[in-house]
Amino acid sequence: MSSFGDEIRQERSFTSLEEETLLALMRTADVLTRPVEVLFKSHGLSPTQFNALRILRGAGKAGLPCSEIAHRMVTRDPDITRLLDRLEWTHLAKRARDAGDRRVVVARITAAGLELLGRLDGPVAELNRKLLGGMGEERLRALLALLQQVRGGA
Repeated sequence: MSSFGDEIRQERSFTSLEEETLLALMRTADVLTRPVEVLFKSHGLSPTQFNALRILRGAGKAGLPCSEIAHRMVTRDPDITRLLDRLEWTHLAKRARDAGDRRVVVARITAAGLELLGRLDGPVAELNRKLLGGMGEERLRALLALLQQVRGGA
């Protein structure tokens, strides 16, 4: 197995182990994200739209305020309003003012959104197995713990 420097054709040494590790992590995220993007694009979604729909599915009929959706996103999206606009335009989500507090806008997944996620559940699980299943449970749990430690220190 070649080193990360060889993989990206790095001719000089990295300035630090931290730099090399961060770049390797970013490269890995990119490699894993590409097939995910292809899958979602084939269903008319972006990864952030898929993430928002999963969050709304988990919220159930009560839905969630837009600010809560933003906090739960896997990757930060600076414009949740525009993201929800696109989901609403494609009839995958809907928004309404909260009856108790008219200042709060609550988003909910629609039947069409639930149906689309239902069609994607199998292919997403299969892609996850394809991309990471070869590592085995013990190594995946160790990787999760390391990643949590990195996020906690960031």
